Amino acid sequence: MENPQNLKASQAQLPGIFDSLKRLLGTLAAIAQTRIELLGTEVEEQVVRLVSMLLWTIIALFCGFTAAILIAIVVLITFWDTNRMLAAVLLVAGYATLGFLAWLRVRSLARARPRLFQATLEELAKDRDRLGGT
Repeated sequence: MENPQNLKASQAQLPGIFDSLKRLLGTLAAIAQTRIELLGTEVEEQVVRLVSMLLWTIIALFCGFTAAILIAIVVLITFWDTNRMLAAVLLVAGYATLGFLAWLRVRSLARARPRLFQATLEELAKDRDRLGGT
């Protein structure tokens, strides 16, 4: 049979061990959260790079659209004596359709963008709080 004093001493140590384990798990959750926030920061830096690329893409598109307008002018001049109204209407309809479809796509993309890693960060914060972390 085990000595009652040894039993009390071992029971007194158990809560201390569990508290230490809880603090350790809380620290690990805090470390994981910090790492994910760092990852988010790095991704945001990449977003800045992508914005720069987007700017240059817009410049390229502007030049392309300018070329398309000039081509439209050439088409109108070519059909000026025969079917200038039909050519003009078809060009306007084509450009308007492409513009509207592009606008719908941009609007769809803008509405669908979630905040980066938001749900993961919230869950890690909950885990840390549940485990008694600071």
